[in-house]
Formats: sequence, C-alpha cells, structure tokens
Amino acid sequence: MIRPAPTIRPMLACLAALWLSGCAVPYGDVPHASYVSDARCAPTGAEALPDPAALPLFFVTSRLPDCRTPQVTMLHHRGDRVRFGRFGPPTPVNDAVPLAIMADRLWWDNLAATGSDSGGRVILYVHGYRESFATAARDTAQISRMTGFAGPVIAYSWPSQARLDKYVVDETNMYWDQINFRIFLKRLAEQGWAKEIIIVSHSLGARLVLPAIEYVDANSADADARNISNIILQAPDIDREDFERDVASQLLTESKIMRDRRIHIYVSARDRALALSRRIHGYPRLGSPYCFNPKDPQALRLPGEQARCYPGTGGIVVRPDRAGIYVIDTTDVTRGPSGHSNFLQSAVACDDFIAVIGGARSAARREPTHLRHVFRLTRDPADPKPDHVARCKIAS
Repeated sequence: MIRPAPTIRPMLACLAALWLSGCAVPYGDVPHASYVSDARCAPTGAEALPDPAALPLFFVTSRLPDCRTPQVTMLHHRGDRVRFGRFGPPTPVNDAVPLAIMADRLWWDNLAATGSDSGGRVILYVHGYRESFATAARDTAQISRMTGFAGPVIAYSWPSQARLDKYVVDETNMYWDQINFRIFLKRLAEQGWAKEIIIVSHSLGARLVLPAIEYVDANSADADARNISNIILQAPDIDREDFERDVASQLLTESKIMRDRRIHIYVSARDRALALSRRIHGYPRLGSPYCFNPKDPQALRLPGEQARCYPGTGGIVVRPDRAGIYVIDTTDVTRGPSGHSNFLQSAVACDDFIAVIGGARSAARREPTHLRHVFRLTRDPADPKPDHVARCKIAS
C-alpha cells in the first residue's frame, strides 16, 4: 500500500474537513405541510394509550414526521413543532421503528404514571452527529436493555441528517434546536414525580445538553435543577477548553456537588471521529485526550508515544467522598472502526456505563491515574476475549 507523504497529510485532512461541510440539503418536492396533514401527526388526546408492551420507550423529537404512509416515519428535516410519542425497538431487518405520536398532555401524563411507578428515576438520551431517528431509537433501546433500567427511557432526537458529509448541517440543526430542547428539559425537571434525571449524551449531543442544563439551573424555582444529578457525556464533541473554563464551574458548583450532581466524561485517544472534528475546529474535543497547548508549541514535541491530556476540573474541588467530575479513559478497550461508541460496543466500557447508570462511583476495571478525577479502563486478564455482544446487549 502506498502511503501519502507526510507533507500532504495535512492537505488531505483539510480536504476531508471540507467534504464534511456537505452540500445543500435535498429538501425534495413535497411541501412539509403534506407530510403532517394526516391526523396521526396531530393527535388530540382522545386516542387510546399506546400499548407499553409493544412501545415501551418514550421519544421527543423536533424532526418532521411523515404520516402519509401506514408506518409513520421521522425525516431528516426540521419539524414544524416538537412532537411526543412512544416507540419500540427498531426491526433488525430494515430498521423500521414502530411508533405512535401522542398528544402532548397525554404523553406527559403517561410519562408521569410510568415514572412514579418506578421510583421517579428517568433516563434521557440525546444522540449525536450522523444519526437517523431509527439509529437513535436503536441505541436508546440498547441502553434500556443493557442497563435493565426500571424507569422510563426517553430518546430526544434532533434533525441530524444521518450522513457522513453533513457534519456542518448537523451542527446548524443542533444549534437551531437548543431552545426546543431547553424548554423540554426545564419542563421535565419541574415534574414533581421526577426524583433523578440521568442525562446521557453522545458526541455532538453534548453541545445540546450542557447549555440546556445551565439554562434550567438558572431558571428553576429553587435556583438549581436538583433532580438533574447524573450527567454522562459519551465521546463529547465539544471544545475542551470551553468546558473547563465555562461549563464545569457553572454546572458543578460546590452546592450542586453536595446535592450529588456529578458529570462522567468518557474519552478515547483512538476516537477517529473526534480526531477529525479536532482538525475541523482547530482545538481538542472534550472526548479526546489529545495533547495540544496553543500557548506552548514546544509542548507538542514530545519524544516517543504522545501523552494523554485530560480536561481539568475547572477549579472544582475534588473531594475523596464526593467528586463532581469523573473522566473515564476507554482508549485501551476501544472497539469499532471509529472508536466513537465504546459505551455501546466494548464490554468493559459497557460494564462501566451500566455501573454509572446504577449510581456507582467506581467500577471494577478502572485504574487510577496521576489525576484524582481521571481513571483508565483496562482489559480483564482473566477474560481476554469478552463477549461484547452479550455484555453490551447488542441486538442481532
């Protein structure tokens, strides 16, 4: 195989970044009003509740639905409003998602009944770049199945284009959706039955989640959203310095940490998606322990293997009994061609994620580092070839 000369590699990276900016979105010839004219896109609440056995999961989406066919589907376009409903795991053969759109009030009542019956705990999953509604539904179903979570599991799906060459379009739609998401999250946090909201974001979803939590904190009746306690950022595609300077200090004040708020950040040096995102944006992403110091160029010239660099605590006091921030390095257990979804693909990472969902502050395969808030996941010598499919409950 002929490898490109080192001198042209930066050029190839720039070309790849330019390609990821994408072309115009193919809107098609169908007026958006035609997609939603059927009554199933605008239920009144007089309809019967969806069967929870067939549609056990909840969704909220700003995508435009297509109600012209027998099976309602969610498109890549921006919707005319936020819609609520329930869904079941996608069909493995064609990724078709069984779903039912519900009237807003009926959805909230149904969520409250389900949440109250299971102790007030709820998982909210926000997907990242290059995801369709079907792939987000598949991942949400896997999270529910893998964790064995007893409470309601909600998928929030924004209009990602689900295409490799639409990164910038996805960024644009994610920022467009910030107001929709923060309004929804505030209402969820204000539900009296909701005792613990576990928020899981993947990749670009972190940029939707973190500002929304700040907004909810600032606008809650008690000055803090106390039930948003467990925030899990999987491979977050957000500027690392921005997180250190602004986000951590606001989301993890001492009072919030003492009320048991914590943030888990899963990172990998073998995450190719975030490596490309770094080239596009010019600075390291939070989900990648890439070393880069713009104030000290000599620091880049390290001999031998490049060191791993992690986000600081942003001035947060890391207490031995109650740390507010945990960084989990999955580099040594990374799987998949992109290394970007270890929490759904790697047995060791899945086990750690399951423990965090359950409220644990430690897990079996974590090894401490020189930083008190950073841990590395390691392989189990007694199980060198773990069954990733079984441990992560990956659907066949």
